[in-house]
This record gives sequence, C-alpha cells and structure tokens, in this order.
Amino acid sequence: MAARLLDAKYPLVLNSRTKSKANRLVNRGAQFASTPAEVAANSDVVLICVTDTPDVVEVIRGEKGLLESARPGLIVVDHSTISPATTQELAKDLAARGTTLLDAPVSGGDVGARDGTLSIMVGGDVQAFERVEPILRCLGATITHCGPSGSGQVTKLVNQILVSVTNMAVCEGLTFARKHGLKLDKTIAALAAGAGGSWQLANLGPRMIAGDFRPGFSINLQQKDLRLVMQSAEQTRTSLPAASLVHQLFTAAQAAGHGKDGTQALFTVVEKLASVH
Repeated sequence: MAARLLDAKYPLVLNSRTKSKANRLVNRGAQFASTPAEVAANSDVVLICVTDTPDVVEVIRGEKGLLESARPGLIVVDHSTISPATTQELAKDLAARGTTLLDAPVSGGDVGARDGTLSIMVGGDVQAFERVEPILRCLGATITHCGPSGSGQVTKLVNQILVSVTNMAVCEGLTFARKHGLKLDKTIAALAAGAGGSWQLANLGPRMIAGDFRPGFSINLQQKDLRLVMQSAEQTRTSLPAASLVHQLFTAAQAAGHGKDGTQALFTVVEKLASVH
C-alpha cells in the first residue's frame, strides 16, 4: 500500500516497528521516521495499518504516539481491522486535539494491496473523507463512506462474517463431493459460475483440493477478526450461530498447527470431521 502511494508521487514519511521492512521504500525515496509522533509532525495525513486493537492503541496513545503530535487539520486514517468501540474512543481522543480519525479497514488480501484493488470501508467525518479520497483511490477500487465513526469497522466485520461462513460452506460442499467420489476440480468448474458460486469457491477451492495452504490471509488473522465479531455481537445481543461455529472450527485448525496457514486450511478440519483421508 505504501509503495502505491510512492508510485502516485505522494511524498511519504513512514514508520515501521521493524525498520528493515521499510528499507525497500526508503531506497525509493521515502523518509523514515523513528516514531509515529514524528510521522504525524511531518504529515498532513497519517495512514495506519497494523494487526490488532492494542497495536492501534499503542500507535495513537502510546509513548511517542500520534497523540503527541496531533493538531487541528491532521487526518488519521486507520486501515487496521479493530474494535468499533475502541475506534470511537480513539476518535474522541484525537478530536480533542482537533485531529480527525477515519476508520477505513480494507478487504482484498495481499493481492488487492499490491494491485490497488482493495475494498475500503470508511467511517467518520464526511468532509475529512472527501479530503483523503484521492489518496484512497491509489489503494482501492471500491471505496465507500459507510457512516459515522466506527461504521467502517462494523462493515468490515460484516465482511468477515460473510467470508468465513462462505469459506466453511465451500469446505463442507467439497468434502461432501469427495465422499461421493466426485472429481473436485470438475465440481468447482461446474458450480463456480452458478448460484452456488462464490469468490471463496473459485479462488480458495482449487487451493483446498491441491493442499496449497500458503496464506493470502492467515487463520490467525481471521480468528482475530472473528473475535471482534463475537465481542461486538455480545455487546449488542446479536445471535450469530454460523459465525460462532466457524470460529470454533478455526480454533480446531489452530490447534492442529494451521494458525499461520491460509484460511483455506479449514478444509482439513472439515475433512477430518467427515473421516476423509
């Protein structure tokens, strides 16, 4: 994502917890800053993309965090997938300094990040969104303002429910097909363009049957997102039986050593439940 901003000729000041990961960008002309506060002090727009809620809290509230350099007019765009409630709290912290926080989680995986085809779901002030939209257009093909602060995060969690439950359906369908002696490549070809088709079937299905579990999006990260879904569901008393089940099945996959594998490794758990060898 940062490389795409350089491609678009935006001046880039960046910070990474592991400095060596920024070397390729620095060699292309980016300026390395030692802290998030230094990034904010030298930028009009700050984009965050880290792993989990505590990481975003550290970037913003931590020692040498963004809050130290927050000022009127600065816009912070958080591309991480984190708790909607925490997002709203952080937005209030920054607003007290005149800084606007937009929650803008992304979907599309590593391929979407490289190709600039991400889906970006944005919550927060509309005027701030309009100011940064040209920047977001460098990163994504589908960019939607979803509502007030936290709305982007909630929309991303809806996406994760749809993705994970559909993934489970693909695993079940292909396991059922295998138990009945079908050739799975032909099954996918027959169904991918029909009413039962999905991105998961067309893209992850072939990798499941080939035993290719290299991660585009890891089970550990999917579990982090489903944990956020479960937390938000508990807060709003929303029953999510299918999402709860796939969360448990992913836990079984983690216990079997697949946490760092791609989400398609869920197939191994469903096959084992059906005694497929």
